[in-house]
Amino acid sequence: MPDHPNTLNSQQLQEIKHTLQEEKQWLEDHWQANEHFGLNESLRNQTGELSTNDNHPADLGSELFERSKDIALNENRERHLTDVKEALQRIDNGRYGFCDACGAPISFERLQAIPTTLYCVEHVPDPCDSEDHRPVEEQFLEPPFGRTSLDEHSEQNQFDGEDAWQIVESWGTSNTPAMAEDPNVSDNYNDMEIEADEHVGYVESFESFLATDMYGQHVTVVRNRAYQDYMNNGEGEGLLEPEQDASDDGYY
Repeated sequence: MPDHPNTLNSQQLQEIKHTLQEEKQWLEDHWQANEHFGLNESLRNQTGELSTNDNHPADLGSELFERSKDIALNENRERHLTDVKEALQRIDNGRYGFCDACGAPISFERLQAIPTTLYCVEHVPDPCDSEDHRPVEEQFLEPPFGRTSLDEHSEQNQFDGEDAWQIVESWGTSNTPAMAEDPNVSDNYNDMEIEADEHVGYVESFESFLATDMYGQHVTVVRNRAYQDYMNNGEGEGLLEPEQDASDDGYY
């Protein structure tokens, strides 16, 4: 039994019980009348189609939205009905009207407004307080890479927000060369990207144009842009293999 005496008199308790009984009856009647928000019927019966395979994906998207909404409404009705039944059971057990958190009596005015409540005003759980129930993956993803640029940290070498943007930017933007990060950029749109000269997928330039077979033999050279820059900058000691005519795919 609760530690505190109940402040509800018999008339108030009967009034709330009557309200709960009416609510229970209303929920059950309407629940049966609408056949659980139409969930007793298949999607095919609701649409009148023999098959959904010939429908446009947008049509199926609308049906999916409506069915998801019906499921949500049905679950909400089930939860409400369960709360009402549990409140009536607490009345019969003499435990109705006490806060589950502190055990103090709940005011009659609050019970009139929310007959199924389990808490007093001071101890109502915050529905937005999910700090203690965050996915464990967030510890690994902290800080979220979508909103960060950590290049200024010396220990940073992971994929961050700037890297994500650079990948998107490499496919083109609406900017012109006049809006490039480097004011001296040429009219080449490929030079407009943030850190356009930064290596992507490799560290040293030669890693992007030297290749071998799966056994590490038969070294070949792919004369791509990185190779040309490498040679033009005098970083290489002569050509790595005799010049040949390039094929359409850039291989020699």
